[in-house]
Amino acid sequence: MTDTVRVHEESVGRIEPGIYGHFAEHLGRCIYGGLWVGEDDAVETVDGVRTDTLELLQDLETPVLRWPGGCFADDYHWEDGVGPREERPDRRNLWWAQGRDKAPEESNDFGTDEFLALCESIDAEPYLAANVGSGDPGEATDWIEYCNYDGETTLAERRRENGREEPYGVAYWGIGNENWGCGGNYAPAEYARDYRRFATYMRAAGRTLCEEDLEFIACGDTSDEWNREFLRELGEEAHMVDHLSVHRYYEAGAATDFSDEQYYRLFADSLQLADDIERAAATVEAHAPGSDIGIIVDEWGVWHPDAESGLEQPNTVRDAVSAAGVLDIFNRHADAVTMANIAQTVNVLQCLVETDEERAWATPTYRVFDLYEPHIGATARRSTVETEERNPAEDLPAVPLVSASVSESEGGTFVTLSNRDLDARDVRVDLATDERVDVADAELLFAGADPAAASTATNADEFAPEAASVDAESGGVLAAEVPGSAVLGVRVE
Repeated sequence: MTDTVRVHEESVGRIEPGIYGHFAEHLGRCIYGGLWVGEDDAVETVDGVRTDTLELLQDLETPVLRWPGGCFADDYHWEDGVGPREERPDRRNLWWAQGRDKAPEESNDFGTDEFLALCESIDAEPYLAANVGSGDPGEATDWIEYCNYDGETTLAERRRENGREEPYGVAYWGIGNENWGCGGNYAPAEYARDYRRFATYMRAAGRTLCEEDLEFIACGDTSDEWNREFLRELGEEAHMVDHLSVHRYYEAGAATDFSDEQYYRLFADSLQLADDIERAAATVEAHAPGSDIGIIVDEWGVWHPDAESGLEQPNTVRDAVSAAGVLDIFNRHADAVTMANIAQTVNVLQCLVETDEERAWATPTYRVFDLYEPHIGATARRSTVETEERNPAEDLPAVPLVSASVSESEGGTFVTLSNRDLDARDVRVDLATDERVDVADAELLFAGADPAAASTATNADEFAPEAASVDAESGGVLAAEVPGSAVLGVRVE
Protein backbone atom coordinates (compact mmCIF):
# COMPACT_ATOMS: atom_id res chain seq x y z
CA MET A 1 0.00 0.00 0.00
CA THR A 2 1.13 3.52 -0.80
CA ASP A 3 0.33 6.06 1.91
CA THR A 4 -0.75 9.54 0.86
CA VAL A 5 -0.36 12.86 2.63
CA ARG A 6 -2.77 15.40 1.16
CA VAL A 7 -1.94 19.04 1.79
CA HIS A 8 -4.91 21.41 1.76
CA GLU A 9 -5.05 25.05 0.78
CA GLU A 10 -6.00 26.37 4.20
CA SER A 11 -3.45 27.04 6.91
CA VAL A 12 -3.75 26.16 10.61
CA GLY A 13 -1.76 29.07 12.01
CA ARG A 14 1.73 30.08 12.96
CA ILE A 15 3.76 27.37 14.69
CA GLU A 16 4.81 29.25 17.80
CA PRO A 17 8.54 28.80 18.46
CA GLY A 18 7.76 27.95 22.09
CA ILE A 19 6.20 24.66 20.94
CA TYR A 20 9.78 23.40 20.58
CA GLY A 21 10.67 24.36 24.15
CA HIS A 22 12.48 22.38 26.85
CA PHE A 23 12.22 21.88 30.60
CA ALA A 24 14.96 21.67 33.26
CA GLU A 25 14.20 20.76 36.87
CA HIS A 26 16.36 20.23 39.94
CA LEU A 27 15.97 16.48 39.57
CA GLY A 28 18.57 13.73 39.25
CA ARG A 29 21.51 14.87 37.11
CA CYS A 30 19.61 17.39 35.03
CA ILE A 31 21.05 20.49 36.71
CA TYR A 32 23.97 19.23 38.82
CA GLY A 33 26.24 17.10 36.65
CA GLY A 34 24.30 17.69 33.43
CA LEU A 35 24.18 21.47 33.10
CA TRP A 36 26.08 22.83 36.08
CA VAL A 37 29.33 21.44 37.47
CA GLY A 38 30.97 24.58 38.91
CA GLU A 39 34.15 26.37 38.03
CA ASP A 40 36.53 23.81 39.56
CA ASP A 41 35.20 20.67 37.92
CA ALA A 42 37.30 18.31 35.81
CA VAL A 43 35.28 18.95 32.64
CA GLU A 44 35.61 22.22 30.73
CA THR A 45 33.08 24.86 31.76
CA VAL A 46 31.83 28.31 30.84
CA ASP A 47 30.96 30.13 34.08
CA GLY A 48 30.18 26.80 35.74
CA VAL A 49 28.08 25.35 32.89
CA ARG A 50 29.48 22.31 31.08
CA THR A 51 30.91 23.46 27.75
CA ASP A 52 29.97 20.23 25.96
CA THR A 53 26.34 20.42 27.07
CA LEU A 54 26.24 24.13 26.27
CA GLU A 55 27.57 23.61 22.74
CA LEU A 56 24.96 20.95 21.99
CA LEU A 57 22.17 23.25 23.18
CA GLN A 58 23.62 26.17 21.23
CA ASP A 59 23.59 24.05 18.07
CA LEU A 60 19.92 23.22 18.64
CA GLU A 61 17.31 25.96 18.41
CA THR A 62 15.90 26.24 21.94
CA PRO A 63 13.09 28.80 21.84
CA VAL A 64 12.15 28.58 25.53
CA LEU A 65 13.44 26.84 28.68
CA ARG A 66 11.25 26.19 31.75
CA TRP A 67 12.78 26.19 35.26
CA PRO A 68 13.09 25.39 38.23
CA GLY A 69 10.31 22.77 38.13
CA GLY A 70 8.24 20.72 38.19
CA CYS A 71 7.39 19.65 41.71
CA PHE A 72 10.61 21.31 42.87
CA ALA A 73 9.18 24.75 42.01
CA ASP A 74 6.53 24.67 44.74
CA ASP A 75 9.10 24.23 47.51
CA TYR A 76 11.75 26.53 45.99
CA HIS A 77 12.48 29.98 47.39
CA TRP A 78 14.33 32.00 44.80
CA GLU A 79 16.23 34.23 47.22
CA ASP A 80 18.16 31.15 48.42
CA GLY A 81 19.77 30.98 44.98
CA VAL A 82 21.13 34.51 44.44
CA GLY A 83 24.22 36.29 45.72
CA PRO A 84 27.70 34.90 46.50
CA ARG A 85 27.55 31.10 46.28
CA GLU A 86 29.52 30.60 49.45
CA GLU A 87 26.77 32.45 51.32
CA ARG A 88 23.83 30.57 49.81
CA PRO A 89 22.07 28.16 52.16
CA ASP A 90 21.96 24.39 51.72
CA ARG A 91 18.31 23.35 51.61
CA ARG A 92 16.27 20.20 51.23
CA ASN A 93 15.01 18.98 47.90
CA LEU A 94 11.62 17.81 49.09
CA TRP A 95 10.78 15.86 45.95
CA TRP A 96 13.91 14.54 44.25
CA ALA A 97 17.35 13.08 44.81
CA GLN A 98 19.75 14.93 42.58
CA GLY A 99 23.36 15.51 41.58
CA ARG A 100 26.14 12.99 41.44
CA ASP A 101 25.53 12.02 45.08
CA LYS A 102 21.80 11.48 44.45
CA ALA A 103 20.91 13.21 47.70
CA PRO A 104 17.64 15.04 48.50
CA GLU A 105 19.60 18.25 48.99
CA GLU A 106 19.89 21.59 47.20
CA SER A 107 23.14 23.55 47.29
CA ASN A 108 21.60 26.56 45.48
CA ASP A 109 24.80 26.86 43.43
CA PHE A 110 22.59 27.10 40.34
CA GLY A 111 20.02 29.85 40.84
CA THR A 112 18.24 32.65 39.04
CA ASP A 113 21.26 34.47 37.63
CA GLU A 114 22.93 31.25 36.50
CA PHE A 115 19.75 30.06 34.81
CA LEU A 116 19.07 33.34 33.05
CA ALA A 117 22.68 33.57 31.89
CA LEU A 118 22.30 30.05 30.45
CA CYS A 119 19.16 31.11 28.62
CA GLU A 120 20.96 34.05 27.07
CA SER A 121 23.87 31.85 26.00
CA ILE A 122 21.56 29.45 24.13
CA ASP A 123 19.19 32.20 22.93
CA ALA A 124 16.22 30.77 24.85
CA GLU A 125 13.32 32.68 26.36
CA PRO A 126 13.18 31.87 30.09
CA TYR A 127 10.00 30.54 31.64
CA LEU A 128 10.04 30.75 35.46
CA ALA A 129 7.63 28.74 37.61
CA ALA A 130 6.70 30.59 40.80
CA ASN A 131 6.14 28.85 44.14
CA VAL A 132 2.44 28.69 44.98
CA GLY A 133 2.39 25.59 47.17
CA SER A 134 4.70 26.85 49.93
CA GLY A 135 5.24 30.44 48.79
CA ASP A 136 3.20 33.63 48.72
CA PRO A 137 2.36 36.39 46.23
CA GLY A 138 4.94 38.74 47.72
CA GLU A 139 7.77 36.28 47.05
CA ALA A 140 6.65 35.82 43.44
CA THR A 141 6.27 39.56 42.90
CA ASP A 142 9.72 40.18 44.38
CA TRP A 143 11.15 37.68 41.89
CA ILE A 144 9.65 39.69 39.02
CA GLU A 145 11.13 42.86 40.49
CA TYR A 146 14.58 41.28 40.88
CA CYS A 147 14.58 39.98 37.32
CA ASN A 148 12.92 42.80 35.43
CA TYR A 149 12.99 46.18 37.20
CA ASP A 150 15.36 48.88 36.00
CA GLY A 151 14.76 51.26 38.92
CA GLU A 152 16.46 51.93 42.26
CA THR A 153 14.74 49.50 44.63
CA THR A 154 16.67 47.23 46.95
CA LEU A 155 15.92 44.17 44.85
CA ALA A 156 16.98 45.84 41.61
CA GLU A 157 20.19 46.96 43.31
CA ARG A 158 20.74 43.44 44.61
CA ARG A 159 20.61 42.15 41.03
CA ARG A 160 23.20 44.71 40.04
CA GLU A 161 25.40 43.80 43.00
CA ASN A 162 25.15 40.20 41.85
CA GLY A 163 26.64 41.15 38.51
CA ARG A 164 23.67 41.93 36.27
CA GLU A 165 23.19 45.60 35.44
CA GLU A 166 20.39 45.36 32.86
CA PRO A 167 17.02 43.73 33.62
CA TYR A 168 16.58 40.23 32.23
CA GLY A 169 13.15 40.88 30.77
CA VAL A 170 11.58 37.55 31.76
CA ALA A 171 8.17 37.38 30.07
CA TYR A 172 6.80 33.91 30.96
CA TRP A 173 5.70 33.26 34.54
CA GLY A 174 4.03 30.07 35.72
CA ILE A 175 1.81 30.44 38.77
CA GLY A 176 2.53 27.09 40.39
CA ASN A 177 2.99 23.61 38.97
CA GLU A 178 0.72 20.55 39.17
CA ASN A 179 -1.19 22.22 41.99
CA TRP A 180 -3.74 19.41 41.80
CA GLY A 181 -0.91 17.16 43.09
CA CYS A 182 2.60 17.88 44.37
CA GLY A 183 1.95 21.64 44.21
CA GLY A 184 -0.42 21.54 47.18
CA ASN A 185 -3.19 19.00 46.38
CA TYR A 186 -5.58 21.86 45.65
CA ALA A 187 -9.17 21.44 44.64
CA PRO A 188 -9.67 23.44 41.40
CA ALA A 189 -11.73 26.19 43.06
CA GLU A 190 -9.12 26.54 45.82
CA TYR A 191 -6.36 26.88 43.25
CA ALA A 192 -8.43 29.44 41.35
CA ARG A 193 -8.68 31.59 44.45
CA ASP A 194 -4.93 31.41 45.06
CA TYR A 195 -4.24 31.94 41.35
CA ARG A 196 -6.34 35.10 41.44
CA ARG A 197 -4.42 36.30 44.49
CA PHE A 198 -0.98 35.65 42.97
CA ALA A 199 -1.96 37.03 39.56
CA THR A 200 -3.28 40.25 41.06
CA TYR A 201 0.12 41.14 42.49
CA MET A 202 2.22 39.70 39.68
CA ARG A 203 0.20 41.47 36.99
CA ALA A 204 0.54 44.73 38.89
CA ALA A 205 4.31 44.23 38.95
CA GLY A 206 4.23 43.66 35.22
CA ARG A 207 2.33 46.88 34.60
CA THR A 208 4.43 49.11 36.84
CA LEU A 209 7.92 47.57 36.88
CA CYS A 210 8.45 45.93 33.48
CA GLU A 211 8.95 47.25 29.98
CA GLU A 212 7.83 43.96 28.41
CA ASP A 213 4.39 42.41 28.61
CA LEU A 214 4.30 39.51 31.06
CA GLU A 215 2.41 36.31 30.27
CA PHE A 216 1.02 34.13 33.07
CA ILE A 217 0.52 30.38 32.92
CA ALA A 218 -2.13 28.67 35.04
CA CYS A 219 -1.86 25.04 36.08
CA GLY A 220 -4.49 22.99 34.29
CA ASP A 221 -5.11 19.27 34.13
CA THR A 222 -6.04 16.62 31.59
CA SER A 223 -9.36 16.43 33.46
CA ASP A 224 -12.15 18.50 31.94
CA GLU A 225 -13.72 18.81 35.39
CA TRP A 226 -10.59 20.39 36.90
CA ASN A 227 -10.25 22.96 34.12
CA ARG A 228 -13.98 23.70 34.08
CA GLU A 229 -14.17 24.27 37.85
CA PHE A 230 -11.01 26.36 37.80
CA LEU A 231 -12.34 28.67 35.10
CA ARG A 232 -15.80 28.86 36.68
CA GLU A 233 -14.31 30.00 39.96
CA LEU A 234 -12.20 32.63 38.20
CA GLY A 235 -15.30 33.90 36.43
CA GLU A 236 -14.72 37.38 35.02
CA GLU A 237 -11.11 37.23 36.21
CA ALA A 238 -10.29 34.58 33.57
CA HIS A 239 -8.57 37.44 31.74
CA MET A 240 -5.77 36.99 34.30
CA VAL A 241 -4.81 33.75 32.51
CA ASP A 242 -2.76 33.94 29.34
CA HIS A 243 -2.07 30.22 29.01
CA LEU A 244 -3.44 27.03 30.57
CA SER A 245 -1.01 24.13 30.97
CA VAL A 246 -1.56 20.38 30.72
CA HIS A 247 0.93 17.53 31.24
CA ARG A 248 1.12 14.15 29.54
CA TYR A 249 3.60 11.31 30.09
CA TYR A 250 3.30 7.88 28.47
CA GLU A 251 4.97 4.46 28.43
CA ALA A 252 4.52 0.90 27.20
CA GLY A 253 6.91 -1.83 28.23
CA ALA A 254 10.50 -1.18 29.25
CA ALA A 255 12.71 1.30 27.44
CA THR A 256 14.64 -1.29 25.42
CA ASP A 257 12.68 -4.49 26.12
CA PHE A 258 9.21 -4.39 24.59
CA SER A 259 6.97 -6.54 22.44
CA ASP A 260 5.62 -5.49 19.05
CA GLU A 261 2.28 -4.79 20.74
CA GLN A 262 4.00 -2.55 23.32
CA TYR A 263 5.95 -0.87 20.51
CA TYR A 264 2.69 0.33 18.96
CA ARG A 265 0.99 0.94 22.29
CA LEU A 266 3.57 3.64 23.13
CA PHE A 267 2.44 5.60 20.06
CA ALA A 268 -1.21 5.05 20.93
CA ASP A 269 -0.62 6.40 24.42
CA SER A 270 1.21 9.47 23.07
CA LEU A 271 -1.68 10.24 20.70
CA GLN A 272 -3.87 11.10 23.70
CA LEU A 273 -2.17 14.49 23.62
CA ALA A 274 -4.32 15.51 20.66
CA ASP A 275 -7.46 14.87 22.71
CA ASP A 276 -5.93 16.65 25.75
CA ILE A 277 -5.35 19.78 23.67
CA GLU A 278 -8.73 19.76 21.97
CA ARG A 279 -10.65 19.22 25.21
CA ALA A 280 -8.68 21.90 27.08
CA ALA A 281 -9.23 24.38 24.24
CA ALA A 282 -12.96 23.53 24.14
CA THR A 283 -13.25 24.04 27.90
CA VAL A 284 -11.58 27.44 27.59
CA GLU A 285 -13.93 28.41 24.78
CA ALA A 286 -16.98 27.28 26.77
CA HIS A 287 -16.08 28.85 30.12
CA ALA A 288 -13.87 31.80 29.15
CA PRO A 289 -15.15 32.78 25.70
CA GLY A 290 -13.15 35.48 23.98
CA SER A 291 -10.31 35.18 26.49
CA ASP A 292 -7.70 34.06 23.94
CA ILE A 293 -6.13 31.64 26.46
CA GLY A 294 -3.47 29.47 24.80
CA ILE A 295 -2.79 25.83 25.67
CA ILE A 296 0.69 24.97 26.93
CA VAL A 297 1.92 21.39 27.27
CA ASP A 298 4.78 22.28 29.59
CA GLU A 299 5.66 18.69 30.52
CA TRP A 300 5.47 15.83 28.06
CA GLY A 301 7.38 12.78 26.97
CA VAL A 302 8.14 9.12 27.55
CA TRP A 303 8.43 8.05 31.20
CA HIS A 304 9.64 4.45 31.18
CA PRO A 305 9.39 2.11 34.18
CA ASP A 306 13.21 1.97 33.92
CA ALA A 307 13.38 5.57 35.16
CA GLU A 308 14.16 4.98 38.81
CA SER A 309 16.99 6.71 40.66
CA GLY A 310 17.26 10.24 39.32
CA LEU A 311 14.68 9.36 36.63
CA GLU A 312 17.37 8.41 34.11
CA GLN A 313 16.36 6.00 31.37
CA PRO A 314 17.72 4.75 28.04
CA ASN A 315 16.80 7.07 25.16
CA THR A 316 15.82 5.05 22.13
CA VAL A 317 14.78 5.30 18.50
CA ARG A 318 11.23 4.33 19.50
CA ASP A 319 11.16 7.30 21.90
CA ALA A 320 12.39 9.65 19.18
CA VAL A 321 9.82 8.49 16.61
CA SER A 322 7.12 9.03 19.24
CA ALA A 323 8.44 12.57 19.78
CA ALA A 324 8.13 13.25 16.05
CA GLY A 325 4.47 12.25 16.22
CA VAL A 326 3.85 14.50 19.22
CA LEU A 327 5.47 17.45 17.46
CA ASP A 328 3.12 16.72 14.54
CA ILE A 329 0.20 16.97 16.99
CA PHE A 330 1.43 20.35 18.20
CA ASN A 331 1.93 21.58 14.62
CA ARG A 332 -1.57 20.43 13.63
CA HIS A 333 -2.96 22.32 16.61
CA ALA A 334 -0.91 25.47 16.01
CA ASP A 335 -4.09 27.52 16.37
CA ALA A 336 -4.40 26.42 20.02
CA VAL A 337 -0.97 25.41 21.33
CA THR A 338 1.26 28.31 22.35
CA MET A 339 4.13 26.44 24.01
CA ALA A 340 5.34 22.94 24.88
CA ASN A 341 8.30 21.77 26.99
CA ILE A 342 9.68 18.26 26.67
CA ALA A 343 10.82 16.65 29.92
CA GLN A 344 13.70 17.07 30.37
CA THR A 345 16.70 18.81 28.84
CA VAL A 346 19.63 16.78 30.22
CA ASN A 347 19.93 13.23 31.62
CA VAL A 348 16.36 12.98 32.98
CA LEU A 349 13.43 11.16 31.28
CA GLN A 350 13.18 11.85 27.51
CA CYS A 351 16.18 14.14 27.53
CA LEU A 352 17.83 15.69 24.51
CA VAL A 353 21.37 15.56 25.95
CA GLU A 354 23.10 12.93 28.07
CA THR A 355 26.39 13.26 29.95
CA ASP A 356 28.93 11.22 31.84
CA GLU A 357 31.99 12.40 33.73
CA GLU A 358 33.88 13.12 30.51
CA ARG A 359 31.52 14.12 27.71
CA ALA A 360 28.02 15.05 26.56
CA TRP A 361 26.15 13.62 23.58
CA ALA A 362 22.91 14.02 21.63
CA THR A 363 20.06 11.53 22.06
CA PRO A 364 17.84 10.31 19.19
CA THR A 365 15.16 12.74 20.42
CA TYR A 366 17.67 15.59 20.01
CA ARG A 367 18.03 14.52 16.36
CA VAL A 368 14.27 14.78 15.81
CA PHE A 369 14.10 18.27 17.32
CA ASP A 370 17.03 19.29 15.13
CA LEU A 371 15.39 17.87 12.00
CA TYR A 372 12.11 19.68 12.75
CA GLU A 373 13.70 23.13 13.16
CA PRO A 374 12.41 24.53 9.83
CA HIS A 375 8.85 24.21 11.22
CA ILE A 376 9.64 26.68 14.01
CA GLY A 377 7.85 29.96 13.38
CA ALA A 378 6.51 28.75 10.02
CA THR A 379 2.84 28.57 9.02
CA ALA A 380 1.32 25.12 9.46
CA ARG A 381 -0.63 23.85 6.45
CA ARG A 382 -3.61 21.62 7.08
CA SER A 383 -3.02 18.08 5.86
CA THR A 384 -4.60 14.65 6.05
CA VAL A 385 -2.83 11.30 6.02
CA GLU A 386 -4.28 8.24 4.32
CA THR A 387 -2.51 5.26 5.88
CA GLU A 388 -3.13 1.96 7.61
CA GLU A 389 -3.68 1.84 11.38
CA ARG A 390 -2.80 -0.46 14.26
CA ASN A 391 -5.06 -0.99 17.27
CA PRO A 392 -2.82 -2.20 20.11
CA ALA A 393 -5.30 -1.34 22.88
CA GLU A 394 -9.06 -0.83 23.05
CA ASP A 395 -8.71 1.99 25.57
CA LEU A 396 -6.36 4.07 23.41
CA PRO A 397 -6.52 5.76 20.00
CA ALA A 398 -5.68 3.76 16.88
CA VAL A 399 -2.18 4.39 15.56
CA PRO A 400 -1.82 5.78 12.01
CA LEU A 401 1.37 4.20 10.71
CA VAL A 402 2.49 7.42 9.03
CA SER A 403 2.43 10.85 10.66
CA ALA A 404 3.23 14.14 8.97
CA SER A 405 3.67 17.89 9.33
CA VAL A 406 3.70 20.45 6.53
CA SER A 407 4.63 24.11 6.94
CA GLU A 408 5.52 27.10 4.81
CA SER A 409 8.01 29.89 5.38
CA GLU A 410 10.32 32.13 3.37
CA GLY A 411 12.60 29.12 3.02
CA GLY A 412 9.93 27.18 1.12
CA THR A 413 7.71 24.25 2.06
CA PHE A 414 8.95 21.83 4.71
CA VAL A 415 7.54 18.33 5.09
CA THR A 416 8.30 15.85 7.85
CA LEU A 417 7.17 12.22 7.72
CA SER A 418 7.53 9.69 10.51
CA ASN A 419 6.98 6.00 9.85
CA ARG A 420 5.76 4.21 12.98
CA ASP A 421 5.54 0.90 11.12
CA LEU A 422 8.28 -1.61 11.82
CA ASP A 423 8.55 -2.08 8.04
CA ALA A 424 9.29 0.40 5.26
CA ARG A 425 6.39 2.26 3.67
CA ASP A 426 5.99 4.08 0.36
CA VAL A 427 4.66 7.57 0.94
CA ARG A 428 3.40 10.19 -1.50
CA VAL A 429 2.87 13.82 -0.53
CA ASP A 430 0.42 15.81 -2.66
CA LEU A 431 1.33 19.46 -2.14
CA ALA A 432 -1.81 20.68 -3.95
CA THR A 433 0.00 22.82 -6.48
CA ASP A 434 0.15 22.76 -10.27
CA GLU A 435 3.62 24.23 -10.20
CA ARG A 436 6.70 22.09 -10.45
CA VAL A 437 8.48 21.64 -7.16
CA ASP A 438 12.14 20.93 -6.61
CA VAL A 439 13.59 19.05 -3.65
CA ALA A 440 16.15 21.37 -2.09
CA ASP A 441 17.32 18.86 0.50
CA ALA A 442 16.13 15.74 2.29
CA GLU A 443 17.42 14.12 5.46
CA LEU A 444 16.56 10.77 7.01
CA LEU A 445 16.88 9.65 10.62
CA PHE A 446 17.26 6.10 11.96
CA ALA A 447 17.33 4.17 8.67
CA GLY A 448 18.09 0.55 9.55
CA ALA A 449 18.28 1.26 13.29
CA ASP A 450 16.74 -1.06 15.86
CA PRO A 451 13.77 0.73 17.49
CA ALA A 452 15.21 -0.36 20.86
CA ALA A 453 18.65 1.12 20.11
CA ALA A 454 19.65 3.68 22.75
CA SER A 455 22.25 6.43 22.55
CA THR A 456 25.53 6.18 24.46
CA ALA A 457 28.73 8.17 24.56
CA THR A 458 30.29 5.85 21.97
CA ASN A 459 27.43 5.40 19.48
CA ALA A 460 25.68 8.80 19.50
CA ASP A 461 26.93 9.73 16.03
CA GLU A 462 25.24 6.67 14.56
CA PHE A 463 21.88 8.43 15.02
CA ALA A 464 22.89 11.48 12.95
CA PRO A 465 20.87 12.20 9.80
CA GLU A 466 21.83 10.96 6.37
CA ALA A 467 20.94 12.26 2.94
CA ALA A 468 17.72 10.80 1.56
CA SER A 469 16.31 10.21 -1.91
CA VAL A 470 12.96 11.88 -2.61
CA ASP A 471 11.40 12.12 -6.06
CA ALA A 472 9.53 15.22 -7.22
CA GLU A 473 6.81 14.11 -9.62
CA SER A 474 4.52 16.17 -11.81
CA GLY A 475 1.56 17.86 -10.17
CA GLY A 476 3.47 18.83 -7.03
CA VAL A 477 3.81 15.28 -5.70
CA LEU A 478 6.73 13.98 -3.64
CA ALA A 479 7.43 10.25 -3.42
CA ALA A 480 9.75 8.44 -1.03
CA GLU A 481 10.29 5.12 0.65
CA VAL A 482 10.54 5.69 4.40
CA PRO A 483 12.24 2.87 6.32
CA GLY A 484 10.60 1.37 9.37
CA SER A 485 10.84 3.44 12.59
CA ALA A 486 12.37 6.34 10.69
CA VAL A 487 11.77 10.08 10.28
CA LEU A 488 12.22 12.01 7.02
CA GLY A 489 12.51 15.75 6.51
CA VAL A 490 12.14 17.32 3.05
CA ARG A 491 12.45 20.95 1.99
CA VAL A 492 11.02 21.91 -1.39
CA GLU A 493 11.22 25.10 -3.40
